[in-house]
Amino acid sequence: MIEYCMKFLELLNQTGLIAAHRGARSIAPENTLIALKKSLGKCDFIEIDVQLSRDGAAIVMHDDTLERTTNVTEIERFKSRKPYRVCDFTLEELRALDYGSWFYKDKNHKEPLLTLRGSLEFIKENNIFLNIEIKDMSGVLGDDVAVEAVVKEIKESDAQELVLLSSFRHEYLKLAKEKLPDVPTAALVEGKHPHRLIKYLMELGASGYTLNDELVDKQTVMMLREAGFFVGVYTVNDSARAKELFSMGVNCIFSDSLEKRGSFL
Repeated sequence: MIEYCMKFLELLNQTGLIAAHRGARSIAPENTLIALKKSLGKCDFIEIDVQLSRDGAAIVMHDDTLERTTNVTEIERFKSRKPYRVCDFTLEELRALDYGSWFYKDKNHKEPLLTLRGSLEFIKENNIFLNIEIKDMSGVLGDDVAVEAVVKEIKESDAQELVLLSSFRHEYLKLAKEKLPDVPTAALVEGKHPHRLIKYLMELGASGYTLNDELVDKQTVMMLREAGFFVGVYTVNDSARAKELFSMGVNCIFSDSLEKRGSFL
């Protein structure tokens, strides 16, 4: 297991890597199985977002609420459930929703819920790496509950060697490292860097650092790379900017526009 995990880290320490941000979301509904399928051959690894249902199931969904990417407002029995928080719906209720028609011109084109288990089965079948972003659920659940649900799915799927865990809630990364010491982790940030960044990442036990495009600069990238951390930048859809970031030494960019991959390098 450790050897395979190190292969993932070896990949992440290369440059010019493209991560499929929520799957191939420019051509398919984000965070769905079809988005994962369409990203194959167009990226080096796939990124998804994971949070928990009311009954503790790990499901793939970016937003805290369901309106943007499902038909929840169109279902009569759910119309009294505003603000439609994901954490207020059971797995069975979430399975009743459509996750595709919002994206397509043909409103009859529907997509089912994607679970973390389904995502892990997909990457094992297709031998591709997966970055699991654990969404911040601290206002709803205890940290250990949130992390344990994700860890359980990874262990039961025997997918430890294929995943990278990341989160904006860095407490999750510490807990994940205790439970899955061989799985690499990355601290997600936006807006500003943590104080004494290198020391901070070392204390987290993180393997990498993923920051928003507006925050990145060459000096920080060099400092991180020299300290042995891989660097990811989100969300990058412009070819000129992608080339600029890679010239700084950034290892990977997270992109919605996988069709531009050839022009990114």
